[in-house]
Amino acid sequence: MVAADHLSKSGDTSTERHPHADPAVRIVPAVHGIGGAPPDPLFETELSAHLKKCYERPALVEIYGRFMHGDGELDCLMRRAIFRAIARKCGKRLRVGSGAGFKHLETFEVGDDVFIGAQAYIQGRFDGTTSIGNKVWIGPQAFLDARCLVLGDNVGWGPGAKVLGSAHTGVPIDRPIIQTDLEIRPVKVEAWADIGTGATLLPGITVGKGAIVGAGAVVTRDVAPFSIVAGAPARFMRWRDGLEESSQTI
Repeated sequence: MVAADHLSKSGDTSTERHPHADPAVRIVPAVHGIGGAPPDPLFETELSAHLKKCYERPALVEIYGRFMHGDGELDCLMRRAIFRAIARKCGKRLRVGSGAGFKHLETFEVGDDVFIGAQAYIQGRFDGTTSIGNKVWIGPQAFLDARCLVLGDNVGWGPGAKVLGSAHTGVPIDRPIIQTDLEIRPVKVEAWADIGTGATLLPGITVGKGAIVGAGAVVTRDVAPFSIVAGAPARFMRWRDGLEESSQTI
């Protein structure tokens, strides 16, 4: 999973190979969040300020819908500009893929160099907070129930991965479950962690720094820093390679 994610977040066509790897496997450098990136053009930040001044939030959401789909330069520009105009806080060099959707964007605090993939959906709540750190990569078709969500710096969120921040209590039993109260629990994914393709985090979970959650895992309990978990329910598999050697500098 991590290898697959590594390839999806890189763009180099290098043929460099790991000395102990299968000869059919290539290792290529990652590119997301590495190296300098050009600053946002001044006209773009001015456009966001103009939109925020001239339009109420519902109107901005409606305008976003006009540019929600498409990979043309204007579509990408307008998605960024409107996102910045609505969000509580938005950093530099944001990229928002085609079809990406949001709810209660006004509760979002987003860092620098964040990538949000095509058809991802991030659902906030009017009285909640969504915090996305610097250099976070959110893959296509991800779903984030972000009513009380923190993603630390340099988190990788695999395509189709999900987080649930709430669940119905199911009480009393003489009501349909969807008519019972909603219990919201905070979810935190600490810096450097990587969430595998199709994985699911349940309400109240903390994934520790540098941990890896395997593809398709269902995480029902906290994940220790620099550990690897997989399965449904997710279970501890092992510690990441090199942890002991790196422990003095991490």
